[in-house]
Amino acid sequence: MKSVFIVNPVAGGRNISDEFARLLAQAAATLENPDYVITRTTHVGHARELAERYARTGQPVRLFAVGGDGTFNEVISGAYPYKNAAVGCIPYGSGNDFLRNFGTKEEFLDLADQLQGGELDIDLFRTEFGVGAAIAAAGLDAKIAFDIPKFRRMPLCGGETAYRLSILRNILGKLDRKLKITLDNHTIISNCLLTAVCNGGWYGGGFNAAPECAMDDGLLDVLIVRKIGLARIARVLPLYQKGKHFLNGEIVPKLRDAIDFHRCKKVSLEVADDKDKPIIITVDGECHPTTKLTVEMLPMAGRIVLPRKVFDRI
Repeated sequence: MKSVFIVNPVAGGRNISDEFARLLAQAAATLENPDYVITRTTHVGHARELAERYARTGQPVRLFAVGGDGTFNEVISGAYPYKNAAVGCIPYGSGNDFLRNFGTKEEFLDLADQLQGGELDIDLFRTEFGVGAAIAAAGLDAKIAFDIPKFRRMPLCGGETAYRLSILRNILGKLDRKLKITLDNHTIISNCLLTAVCNGGWYGGGFNAAPECAMDDGLLDVLIVRKIGLARIARVLPLYQKGKHFLNGEIVPKLRDAIDFHRCKKVSLEVADDKDKPIIITVDGECHPTTKLTVEMLPMAGRIVLPRKVFDRI
């Protein structure tokens, strides 16, 4: 079976092309007649185009996204809904949240294991902005992610500095928005700090929003953090980041006044206050301004490749 490595040359803020090609050649040399090719992206959306080009041939193919979560999202979007294509993840980006659902970054950087990996069917979800595999979110966390590139363009503002400045800017502004949230056939209206619609557990560079989420149960885990004050935010968000807000299928008692949890197959979020002012949403790390987001489960619609040791463990 052919393996196609779709490389985002600038993933993680540096040109990784030559380094990756060298490491892959070293890994392939330890195996017997591996069939692989490397191709590089040149523009936004190119990884999706390349994935679809290889997938629509109808021949069995493994498409490896070499980059971050954005590159992975493009590749899996291009491969969907071709059943002959499976998508792998080689983590060279800054976030790399998708792989956390299965293993460690070190395991996914083992290229020999990737070439010998196993395939697994998982749920995906559909939004107005395309197909997703991990999490769609709206609110403060998405706004922080959306504003980070603005600070990175400033002198001496690297990744961590830009992240901190974006947090500062956003917590000094209006923190909540009133949303109309429809969960299957049930509708609520709430002032929300953030809302995460989860197929996987991780997003935002290491936030474990849905620690008990399964990627093969046909359900979305929905976490809604209600409007709370700055002092409470400082106590709640660290627990939310570490996944300590959730245990045994429910929100822990001390946080039930601040966080709601639901499971459903379809979710829609709609601005219910200033309808001319969009919210920021993120789908697998890609940010968009919008006044409405619909997330609909696609049961077992995706096929992924996991490194050999990871596949053998699950």
